[in-house]
Amino acid sequence: MTTAAPAKTQYEAVIGLETHCQLSTATKIFSNSSTAFGAPPNTHIDPICMGMPGVLPVLNEKVLEYAVKAGLALNCQIAPYSKFDRKQYFYPDLPKNYQISQYDLPIAEHGWLEIELVDKKAGTSTRKRIGITRLHMEEDAGKLVHAGSDRLSGSTHSLVDYNRAGIPLIEIVSEPDLRSGQEAAEYAQELRRIVRYLGVSDGNMQEGSLRCDVNISVRPVGRAEFGTKVEIKNMNSFSAIQKAIDYEIERQTAAIEAGEPIYQETRLWEEGSQRTISMRLKEGSSDYRYFPEPDLGPIEVSSEQLEGWRGELPELPAQKRHRYETDLGLSAYDTGVLTDDRSIAEYFEAAIAAGANAKLAANWITQDIGAYLNNEKKTIRELALTPESLAELIDLIEAGTISNKIGKDLLPELLTQGGSAKALVEQKGLVQISDEGELAAVIDQVLADNPDELAKYRAGKTKLQGFFVGQVMKKTNGRADPKLTNKLLKPKLDA
Repeated sequence: MTTAAPAKTQYEAVIGLETHCQLSTATKIFSNSSTAFGAPPNTHIDPICMGMPGVLPVLNEKVLEYAVKAGLALNCQIAPYSKFDRKQYFYPDLPKNYQISQYDLPIAEHGWLEIELVDKKAGTSTRKRIGITRLHMEEDAGKLVHAGSDRLSGSTHSLVDYNRAGIPLIEIVSEPDLRSGQEAAEYAQELRRIVRYLGVSDGNMQEGSLRCDVNISVRPVGRAEFGTKVEIKNMNSFSAIQKAIDYEIERQTAAIEAGEPIYQETRLWEEGSQRTISMRLKEGSSDYRYFPEPDLGPIEVSSEQLEGWRGELPELPAQKRHRYETDLGLSAYDTGVLTDDRSIAEYFEAAIAAGANAKLAANWITQDIGAYLNNEKKTIRELALTPESLAELIDLIEAGTISNKIGKDLLPELLTQGGSAKALVEQKGLVQISDEGELAAVIDQVLADNPDELAKYRAGKTKLQGFFVGQVMKKTNGRADPKLTNKLLKPKLDA
């Protein structure tokens, strides 16, 4: 009697993200220095952000407004009373040796956002709600630039740029509801969409405006307890987030199965080798020795102020996706592309308002126009083609005035020069030929001009029908109605 082999243990990842988002204010969180990106080192600094003796911080009111709006958009409960705290740590990029942040009374808590995972091949999508633990305000630290060895002295050194010190941030902490690298990457992208829709941040990862740290552990499927948590830093793209998580899931799973310990530590994603490497053991919250910030008073948000800011919120990406799928009948893929950027969604809606068919407008924007924008590295706001002119072009095709091919031929000029699609069609004399008598005469001439191909067709090479359609199009400069051409051509070929 043989016994069955024990079932192989299945593992799952438990993932949460801590996201730092730079707010798009003109000045810093507690002082009047500029927040502009790209200035020479240490030119956007002042006594407050440098922690000079005797100076006092004053909260930038725009920071509070943006933080509350972000909290509302993430379905959080906004605290009527919150406060700032000092988070102690000692590092050269933090001139005060503490960071002003929020600890036990943050501005927003207990929210959620919805992600949508689209399978383009299968044409399906899955929605999942990810919890938001908290959202709080804080200041950024400076930036350390580590130089290599000095060839003369043999020493190494670091340079410090304090331009970022005091930049306003919101930190958004998710619940551990994510289970894969794909889910985490989509969560981070949805978060960026939301802050961009709100106008509270540009979300540019390459400039450090959006930075994500991942907390990840692995456990056997079905176990309630979490595994040992590892933090991953240094991911500057959504692709890197997904790759780092996928790598760490494999690393931790292999360690568990080999009986090796997993340490609570901070690891870095190394893009070149596509792996995570150990950086340091992870500190606990007690190591930061939080206490209330004595130089700043408590924050109180009145119900009138809260409702005023709530009324200024735009329709958010998830709401648009639902509306486009339900009311306009668009696919999950199309709605994802159209709502990824607020300006694209507004362009699309303006075209519909001008009378364009929603599905056709979506096709033009996501395909031909989207390809042009990618190739030219332009935004949709820079297009010469207005939404009204796109609607006009689509109407001309739907009415049979021009063919779809002529529309595509006209598009490059409309994209760069703008103007009326209808006027351009009339100017170029491109109105589609839909008169049966006129088309029949052209077809007769094409058949007479190509007797050899006609004989081959009638001998069984029926694929040559496409050749004859092409010749008709050539003779009419693309103006022949394709459907009518095929309808009239087939009986003549078979005669």
